[in-house]
Amino acid sequence: MSAKLEKNQTTANSQPTTWFKAAPVSALPENGGACIKYKDLQIAVYNFSRRNEWYACQNLCPHKMQMALSRGMIGSQGDEPKVACPFHKKTFSLKSGKNLNGDTCDIATYPIKVEDGYVYIGFEE
Repeated sequence: MSAKLEKNQTTANSQPTTWFKAAPVSALPENGGACIKYKDLQIAVYNFSRRNEWYACQNLCPHKMQMALSRGMIGSQGDEPKVACPFHKKTFSLKSGKNLNGDTCDIATYPIKVEDGYVYIGFEE
């Protein structure tokens, strides 16, 4: 069963038409995640400071259907940055959204950038 991708998902090959000013960098925990609300979406934002990288994905776990991924643990599988759901420990690529456990439920990912001390998330409107 494939999970439904979030509305407004921006794919890796497209350019966002809207950059949402999500939060100041100082408001987001290092090496952890936080939840940002954009319209009717909950977006998990990760400051992966060990890698000096930022990521954004849907907050909805496609297995338990709970808003929980922002509370998941982040790490790496080889060179692939990942997040583990806090409920069932399934892992997802923070780059592509692919389920790294081989299951068919992937998650939506979003472009992210940091400018002038703020984190921005990209959407196609």
